[in-house]
Amino acid sequence: MLHIVNKSPFERTALQSCLQHALAGDAILLIEDAVVGALAGSCVAAELQAALADKSLYALAPDLQARGLAPERLLAGIETVDYADFVDLSVAHERNQSWL
Repeated sequence: MLHIVNKSPFERTALQSCLQHALAGDAILLIEDAVVGALAGSCVAAELQAALADKSLYALAPDLQARGLAPERLLAGIETVDYADFVDLSVAHERNQSWL
């Protein structure tokens, strides 16, 4: 399953809920304001680091750029993707879940 999260972990609990429900082998894509959670040292960095043990994590590069965040500031193991990669991830996973 591809989990898509768009809310900042500083404002909502969508990312934390996603992490609690995601299964091994799932992929999690952070878009829009959720990309701030991907930064090393964020309030959810420890949970994301733990999730990387058995899940794939991605951050949408255009959303990082729109918020002035350099990809080098991301937690190690989180991959940046562009819009074409977003489409590829959606196609590659049988089911998609958006967390609002």
